[in-house]
Amino acid sequence: MIIEFVGANAETAGKSVAALTSSWGYQPEPAPTAEPANDSNTKVVDPISVTALVVSIPSAMLAVADIADRIRKRRRASELIERAQQLGAQQVAVRLVGEDRSVDLATLTPDQLLDLIADEPPAT
Repeated sequence: MIIEFVGANAETAGKSVAALTSSWGYQPEPAPTAEPANDSNTKVVDPISVTALVVSIPSAMLAVADIADRIRKRRRASELIERAQQLGAQQVAVRLVGEDRSVDLATLTPDQLLDLIADEPPAT
């Protein structure tokens, strides 16, 4: 991706953006020195790129929300499995009972537990 600055304060704007992106760990490549052939204040927006950006934002937000939700549920599942393992040491079996199967909770990983819960049909 190339960011081009055109206008009277182009150099100042470029330095400002370079300072911001360097705080992200990104080192910009030197800008080409060629000036545009037409008017120096011409701005062009690629409608396909803008459309792709606008369309991708909701799905990216949903993916981040799903990952955050999965992390929170995984921590809870881990705590539940750890408790089941502690109870197993006290000769108490903790089982997860579904419509078609029963599974010892202490033998599952957090991801397996979450997958089993997700595969279970909703209660009516």
